[in-house]
Amino acid sequence: MRFSSLVDRIGGRGADAWTLHFQALEQRSRGRDVILLTVGDPDQGPPGKVIEATIDALRAGKCGYAPVAGLPELRAAIAARMAGTTGRDCTAENVVVVPGAQAGLFSALHLVAGPGDEVIVPEPIYATYEAVIGACDATMVTVPLSPERNFHPDPDTVARAITPRTRAIWINNPHNPTGAVLSRPELEAIAELCRRHDLWLIADEVYATLTYARPPVSVWSLDGMRDRAIVVSSLSKSHAAPGFRLGWMIADPLVAGHMFNLLLCMTYGGPPFIQEGALAAVAADLPEALAMNGIYRRRAARLVSGLAGAPGCRALSPEGGMFVLLDIRQSGLSSKDFAERLLEREGVAALSCDGFGPSVAGHLRLSLTVPDDALDEAGRRIVRFARSLVRRAGCSQSPTSGVRTVL
Repeated sequence: MRFSSLVDRIGGRGADAWTLHFQALEQRSRGRDVILLTVGDPDQGPPGKVIEATIDALRAGKCGYAPVAGLPELRAAIAARMAGTTGRDCTAENVVVVPGAQAGLFSALHLVAGPGDEVIVPEPIYATYEAVIGACDATMVTVPLSPERNFHPDPDTVARAITPRTRAIWINNPHNPTGAVLSRPELEAIAELCRRHDLWLIADEVYATLTYARPPVSVWSLDGMRDRAIVVSSLSKSHAAPGFRLGWMIADPLVAGHMFNLLLCMTYGGPPFIQEGALAAVAADLPEALAMNGIYRRRAARLVSGLAGAPGCRALSPEGGMFVLLDIRQSGLSSKDFAERLLEREGVAALSCDGFGPSVAGHLRLSLTVPDDALDEAGRRIVRFARSLVRRAGCSQSPTSGVRTVL
């Protein structure tokens, strides 16, 4: 039987990035002691008030169809939060509720890009971005982020990537997998390119509450961008609720209207009981959510410190997010081989960054979403594995370990 060309455009490198993760899950299901550092799945639960509001909504029978664009009161609460954090007007008309940030990004790209169009994305990229652009039958144009710039974009390089076919620039801030957090001047420079060349600016801001090096800056706060910026976020990281699949898109009302039409033929709205829980999450500053930043900041410092003794490796302190990059280029192994052998010998599952792009080849992404004791044990196992590579190579020189801090 024949398939459409879509199946080829949504497969490939990004989809393959998760192979080791699934292997680790299978080994754990068979009883092996495996520490999962592969995905950003928070080990905390959602705040109690969010759980209670969700359960209360279920018991109240709120299981029917919800408005396609989301409950009005939830959209208004999300808008009020954005207005409060950016100082810019934002109303319920700017907000559309979507089933997670991934669905919001997928939908946003379909609204602004199609066959023959180009979308500029700083690389390394999050593993799903390539398939999202491919699903639109658009062309992804990558702009490398160099380790020498601490993985921050060079606006001149971005400018050189723009062609008459460019429709959008797509950024991820804070950045996954590198943890880089863009400054306001950097964002202003990208916004100016969008205004000058009449481009959309799509911003994945799902990690915006987890910033350490500098305060977060949303593209919604930039001058002259409200009619060309599309901001996507969710509860997954900020409230440890990825299973809720509750996200949102913030954009010009005209964009929101087109998004309504897309959702009408795709999801036909989201579960109202989940949206009631989300309302409890965004309508107030819950202490469990406010604590997340401190938890991940502390875990990042803890893991970076624990990896200082790993020969041939350098742990990079993140500026934001919930991951630590481990540079293993001096280990003598590719990141794929390192990750596979680390799982085989030490029972630690880490994500090879090969699927994120060539700029981060030779790195592993280590998730901070395990309790402190498990994180410490993972660090010890990684150090032990790195030392075993030195012994096997017969090296007698001092280890070339160290910590590279990019804060």
